Amino acid sequence: MSFVVVARYRTNPDTQDRVLALLDEMTRRSLAEPGCRGYRVHQGVEDARTIVLYEEYDAEADFAAHCASEHFRDIVLGRVVPLLESRDVVRLTPRAAVEAAQ
Repeated sequence: MSFVVVARYRTNPDTQDRVLALLDEMTRRSLAEPGCRGYRVHQGVEDARTIVLYEEYDAEADFAAHCASEHFRDIVLGRVVPLLESRDVVRLTPRAAVEAAQ
């Protein structure tokens, strides 16, 4: 089982490059965390101010540890969030596999 987080950011005007540079650093640090399976940053094609993060962890506890880390508090909460117009975070778990019809 895995635990997935999708975060959608909308940057303030002209701050997307700074946010992306900070998220590059955050990606490197997050991928080194125990239980982090993936951490991917995406930028909107039609709107460069839209940034979406796709994060995957072994378990919800690994995501909780990620949020409690010093680098998360410093980079995301301390430096990225002040550059955002909005921030939405969705936590997800996989749906049980559907049995094939017999």
